[in-house]
Amino acid sequence: MSPAPSGAARQSSVRPAPASGAAGAPPGAGPARPGATLLVVGSATALVTVAYTAPTPVLAATAEALHLGTSGRTWILTGTLVGLAALLLTAGSAADDHGRKRVFTLGVLLFAVAAAVAALAPGGAVFLAARVLQGAASAAILAPALGLISHAHPPGPGRVRALGAWGAAVGLGIALGPVYGAVVEQAVGLRAVYGGLALAAAALAVLAATVLTESRADHPRALDPYGVLTLAAGTTCLIAGLAEGRTGWARPPVLVLLALGVLLLAAFVLVEAVVAEPMLDLALFRDPGFVAATGGALATGLAVVGFMSCLPALLQSVLGLSGPATAGVLAVWSGVSVLSALQARRLADRMPSTTQLAAGLLLCAAGQAGLYGLAPDTPWARLVPGLVVAGIGSGILNAALARLAVSSVPPHRAAMGSGANNTARYLGSALGVAVTVALATPAHPGTGADHAVLASVAFCLLGAALPLAARARRRPR
Repeated sequence: MSPAPSGAARQSSVRPAPASGAAGAPPGAGPARPGATLLVVGSATALVTVAYTAPTPVLAATAEALHLGTSGRTWILTGTLVGLAALLLTAGSAADDHGRKRVFTLGVLLFAVAAAVAALAPGGAVFLAARVLQGAASAAILAPALGLISHAHPPGPGRVRALGAWGAAVGLGIALGPVYGAVVEQAVGLRAVYGGLALAAAALAVLAATVLTESRADHPRALDPYGVLTLAAGTTCLIAGLAEGRTGWARPPVLVLLALGVLLLAAFVLVEAVVAEPMLDLALFRDPGFVAATGGALATGLAVVGFMSCLPALLQSVLGLSGPATAGVLAVWSGVSVLSALQARRLADRMPSTTQLAAGLLLCAAGQAGLYGLAPDTPWARLVPGLVVAGIGSGILNAALARLAVSSVPPHRAAMGSGANNTARYLGSALGVAVTVALATPAHPGTGADHAVLASVAFCLLGAALPLAARARRRPR
């Protein structure tokens, strides 16, 4: 159930739905191509998650090659999160107002440039800057993705299948990233990892420009500069504080960054409450579906993505696995999540999306609990049952979040809904990584890993309560 439009949403009238079943096609755009759109958007989404997870099994080799210390190693992953979280909502708003195809295609081109810069980087500073730029480009890809798919697929079973396939693309990228990074680094070298990403993105940019059909809201809103600045600065400071806090939470720079992040995000909320045409319409939070979508994405990032991003390092430090072996173990979880997301469409008519969110998080809790008790003599096969259960839960989560992100906002704000959803997910991821690293690095690695597992399970259980509460709030209506 979508909320009643308010603010700028009330001012935006939408043309009758074109043949594709979506509103907001500009004159001369031509008919959308559902299959080709899903292929291009899904492939680019998978590429984004490949780029995020590819460094995980080769962090040590990357840091050594680029002369980066412990802090630099942390920023190899965190830099991408900074670009993503800072610009996702802004990119979604820009896509709705100025063209989803335009923003998406520019994002893929920028991604190719960022990957090429990372491949050719002469030192650690340029490489880390390229990772931040890669995150910004990823935001421009992910934010319009669901809007492009919804425009090409009318409401109904076809859209449900397409959104499930998009959720599977997220899992596919996570599955392929560590394997790709480990194999290419060993066979060709570290720079080839990023060179391959650049070539793939360049090819996808050509396809996007050729295949996709443009769509946008009928009445573009004015730029919300104060909203853009406070959100970007707030998320950047918060994630930077979380990253630097891993080497000491009481240090003044860490405390200043965290405090600035919280204050700037509070300022963002105030700005959005008073500006005439807000980037994020706060009235959406009156709708239980939007609350469930945003809260579920935050919980997924905190409890699942954050923990699983650190799992390769835990497997290497506790079990002593090599990079390729670590990637293979992680592929059990992410590979199952791909299959689960593709089959989640069968739940659409039997279970509300909010209930699917709760079920997915509960399955993730059960599966991740199965990883408790890691020790140097633990055989990797003992982890498989837990990874399979967690993978099923993750696939259900990805598919349900995609559907809720689209259905909980007005049709002409689909990219904004996607941007808000993914912003929450990646802010949660940054916090989840920080908590996992803080818990998993005491004097005894095995004990620390158990503490991280228990924290991830607790976050899953707390996250599962939110969509159930949202569903209970919706029911009397």
